[in-house]
Amino acid sequence: MYVTDEGEEIFVIDGHVHLWDASEENIVHEGGEQFIQCFYDYHTGFTPEEEQWTLDEYRKYGKERMAEDLFGNAAVDMGVFQPTYLSEFYEDGFNTAEDNAELAEEYPERFVVNGTFDPRDGEEGMEYLEELNDAYDLQGVKLYTAEWRGDSKGWRLDSERSFEFLQRCSELGIENIHAHKGPTIRPLNRDAFDVADVDDAATSFPELNFVVEHVGLPRLDDFCWIAAQEPNVYGGLAVAAPLAVHRPRKFGEIMGELLFWLGEDRLLFGSDYALWNPDWLVETFMEAELTDEQRDEYGVELDVDTKRKILGENAAELYDIDIEAKKERFRDDGVTEEFGLADHYTASTGAAPADD
Repeated sequence: MYVTDEGEEIFVIDGHVHLWDASEENIVHEGGEQFIQCFYDYHTGFTPEEEQWTLDEYRKYGKERMAEDLFGNAAVDMGVFQPTYLSEFYEDGFNTAEDNAELAEEYPERFVVNGTFDPRDGEEGMEYLEELNDAYDLQGVKLYTAEWRGDSKGWRLDSERSFEFLQRCSELGIENIHAHKGPTIRPLNRDAFDVADVDDAATSFPELNFVVEHVGLPRLDDFCWIAAQEPNVYGGLAVAAPLAVHRPRKFGEIMGELLFWLGEDRLLFGSDYALWNPDWLVETFMEAELTDEQRDEYGVELDVDTKRKILGENAAELYDIDIEAKKERFRDDGVTEEFGLADHYTASTGAAPADD
């Protein structure tokens, strides 16, 4: 729980987290090394120097560290796992739903486990999607349209085969479709992350929510024009949020555009952990402001009420999370005890923690 200087509580749902393994023994293709090196460049480029990790710890940080980094200082209350398999690059996958679920089983109140699909996997892929849904009662999937498969270096959301998978998601009640549409990551292809295919997919499946991760950067204008006409398109702020550190004016420009076109109800905070750690990123986001010129141009405010929605309430709406009930369970069930947060939640809820 983030508490402002005025004592105002903000329940934080990190909408974009991973548990990955980029250890050297897991890499089976040179692309795997290029990929993690590119991730690390983003990490060091936007992380305050005193918060930076070494490359060795960044490759594989493990479950215990992840739980502590997310929840140990009360900066984040819950996280949404977004798997990225990259099975051509990593023997056991980079970040799989199954690995994520192992940690989620240890902290069932803290995590949402999302699945995935790749239309190039055909009937086998459809069966896998159904298996994941049976195992984890999925509410969402993460899609990586630039992932390599043999000779193929990407796929499109608006393809005929993709529509078959989206239709199956609709039938299964998997409503939240998270598509990576952000900066290119070595050695993947920039064009495979283009946002254009979101348009037809969102129009064709109005019952689904399309969360465009990384808000299409560097294609922000294209994304905003699509999202403005498609009310079921949302923006995930992973990658955008860290710009508040070294490029605060640029961050204000991005937020101004997003708030002007989408409004405050369709934006979700994400740290992209472990690219960045939410302990400093949530603080940076809370301190970020628009300039007077940006307020005048866009006619919007990045105030506490807006930040509260972006940091947690919007994700709670998509994932049917009762924030007040979660606060009570965190206190009464003792799940705060293991992170030393009992006193924090006692202050937040005005009640004493339950006895063990």
